[in-house]
Amino acid sequence: MPRLSHRDIPKPSQIFDRDWEWSELTAFASNEEPGPHLAVVSGRRRQGKSFLLKALTAATNGFYFAAVEATRAESLSLLGEEIGRFTDAPVPPRPHHWSEALELLFDLAAQRPVTIVIDEFPYLVRGDASLTSRLQAAIGAGFGRDLRHHPRILLCGSAMSFMGGLLSGTSPLYGRARLNLVVHSLGYREAAEFWGIADPRLAVLTHAVVGGTPAYRREFVANDVPEGMDDFDDWVCRTVLNPMRPIHAEAEFLLAAEPDVRDRALYHSVLAAVAAGNHTSGGIASAVGRKATDISQPLTVLKRCGLLTLEADAFRGNRSAYRIAEPLITFHHAVVRRNQALMAEQRNLKATWSLSRDTFLSKVVGPHFEQLCREWVSWHAEPETFGGLPIDVTSGTVADPATRTSHEVDVVVRGAVGQDHGILLSIGEAKWNKVMNIGHLERLRHILGLLAARGIDTSHAHPACYSGVGFSADLRAAAERGEVVLVDLERLYGGA
Repeated sequence: MPRLSHRDIPKPSQIFDRDWEWSELTAFASNEEPGPHLAVVSGRRRQGKSFLLKALTAATNGFYFAAVEATRAESLSLLGEEIGRFTDAPVPPRPHHWSEALELLFDLAAQRPVTIVIDEFPYLVRGDASLTSRLQAAIGAGFGRDLRHHPRILLCGSAMSFMGGLLSGTSPLYGRARLNLVVHSLGYREAAEFWGIADPRLAVLTHAVVGGTPAYRREFVANDVPEGMDDFDDWVCRTVLNPMRPIHAEAEFLLAAEPDVRDRALYHSVLAAVAAGNHTSGGIASAVGRKATDISQPLTVLKRCGLLTLEADAFRGNRSAYRIAEPLITFHHAVVRRNQALMAEQRNLKATWSLSRDTFLSKVVGPHFEQLCREWVSWHAEPETFGGLPIDVTSGTVADPATRTSHEVDVVVRGAVGQDHGILLSIGEAKWNKVMNIGHLERLRHILGLLAARGIDTSHAHPACYSGVGFSADLRAAAERGEVVLVDLERLYGGA
């Protein structure tokens, strides 16, 4: 019977979105080339990696093993039992070391290519650091001589610092993987669809709390979705502020689950400083009461874990901004952590939320809306919107020598016009809870003048205003004359 190609393996109906990830995984699993093939699948926790890989093994009649935190001996025993179940062996094998276990796994693919998933791979390496070298030797032999076995091995893990180094130049597996797939959170539009939220304003507020992590809806709030704007405050109180719900402590767990995090108190303080609006290493260090050199390691580890991102300033090459990558962590440190004692009593949650709501809007929703506007440009804006293809979308700071101040620019777009790259296509300002008017356009024009005075080509630059509540009549008239690009919530969630 001929083997199915990846185009013949339909994505199961229970998997939401993930079309690209499914295509990559099925293409890897159905590759007909002889010999062992290796793939690495990573991503922060709760993104649905295991869900995808279980579906893949079910669709391809493959083998799935989820490691647990255990000694080497117990892990080998558990793997042997799983192999016995897969092969219907009357007595499960009992491998005594990983070389023997790998031989058993390779034997599963002696007759045909077989998908073999090893989930939570970091647990196994923690029990025996030689495993990666042994796997490299087994795969290496297949590449060179022995093409009789055809395992399609997928190593999966959520410890981003570990998984990121698995294929680095110093790793035994360097150069061995044919696929390195990172499963990211759902995009903000896809997240709104997944949560079943049609109101874009409610979608932004909800996304500012839980982001695009699929598990948070299903497992962590038991499909409790805010029914409308009038229900949002109550929804926050009965879910993320409620100590009885698992999502309440999830942000703490995300940090605790990273093996490279040592001084958790310092790491939490660093995240709290960023959530409070400190985005430079100097500002973060000052907020936590340490020297900049003292927090360089935590910043590096948090970046490697995928919990922090570092974005270069669009106009100041020597300056970069740290941002928290997971909205729930920002919400936790801006709102939950400051009121932990009150929430532990499970009383007056509504009163606690009422005191925290302004902080939520200013420290969480405002910056989050700016980030969504940058994502809209990156993923949804057509080239015609700014007269070129957007390539690099960041924020930036422009000095104003005359007033001895500086201007923050929320959305800076650079891209391609014809054959020219790196052209400044747009500078924009984003206001979540303010009707924007002609004054905002005048400010953007002033900033463009400052940039032109520095010798930056602004001839292709379009001013842009992004608002969560709308625009004044005079600003809309300017947009009709082609003087400014306007992006409201409807365009953010449904337009290009």
